[in-house]
Amino acid sequence: MLSGGIRIGTCSWTERSLIDSGAFYPPGVDSAEQRLRFYASRFDTVEIDSSYFSIPTRAMAQAWAERTPSGFLFHVKAFGALTGHRIEPQGLAKELREMLPAADPAQTGVQVCEPAALRAMAQAMVEALQPLKAAHKLGFVIFQFPPWFGYQKANLEYLAYCKQLMAGLPIAVEFRHGSWLTRRHADDLFAFLREHKITYITCDEPQYGTLASLPFHPEATTSMAYLRLYGRNAESWLGHSDLRYDYRYDRQELGEIAEAAKRLSVDTRATFIMFKNCHAGHAVANALQMRELLAPRL
Repeated sequence: MLSGGIRIGTCSWTERSLIDSGAFYPPGVDSAEQRLRFYASRFDTVEIDSSYFSIPTRAMAQAWAERTPSGFLFHVKAFGALTGHRIEPQGLAKELREMLPAADPAQTGVQVCEPAALRAMAQAMVEALQPLKAAHKLGFVIFQFPPWFGYQKANLEYLAYCKQLMAGLPIAVEFRHGSWLTRRHADDLFAFLREHKITYITCDEPQYGTLASLPFHPEATTSMAYLRLYGRNAESWLGHSDLRYDYRYDRQELGEIAEAAKRLSVDTRATFIMFKNCHAGHAVANALQMRELLAPRL
């Protein structure tokens, strides 16, 4: 960890184009265990993205804990059903699948709205993550909300409900709809998150000047700050291709982000700089550059 409590990492260590690029893992580092051990020898924090698609098992979390050194932190994406996304039920345990509504043949995936099913899925996640919690290696459970989840009272209340669902595990929230950061709503949002001790995720993403994008607004609502950096590929951002993450920050852009992180770190116990521009090694390259920029703070 850099002095000032700044941690730097990426939002995946298994992203396919990173592996295929040969830009990070040396020859012979080709198993899941080897890759995680190698990653953890270079960085001290990472995000787990696969948990958005499928609830992990306790055995998986135990393996993650065993393959990383003391002090390493995992941030785990909440299962997609908990953030209002449609899910594919095939990977769920039988008892959870039986709680789901019938699939609509005209739609991809299943929308889960039944509170009992959501509670059961949340409980399954909480149980699965206990090995990370016991090893003091769990950072946040990340609730990444979809673009149609805008600012309104019911959605504010749902944020508090998400914290309740996680039964004491720390959560962080990310938004994709610009209404959360309008002049009218931003102060109320941050006050609500502080009241409920929920960490706000500051995103850096392409800007369109509409509610389809959120401005880069560094803010800490708990003793932890979290910056999540997508890159600025405006041409591909609104599509569904992995190319939306095909962007490498230049040194000036990294310097501006580093200054924001340093300002946040003055009043926080830890500030995380997490690179989500996970395409062909961009995230790893930028994370290493960011570490060099902040090295004088060691």
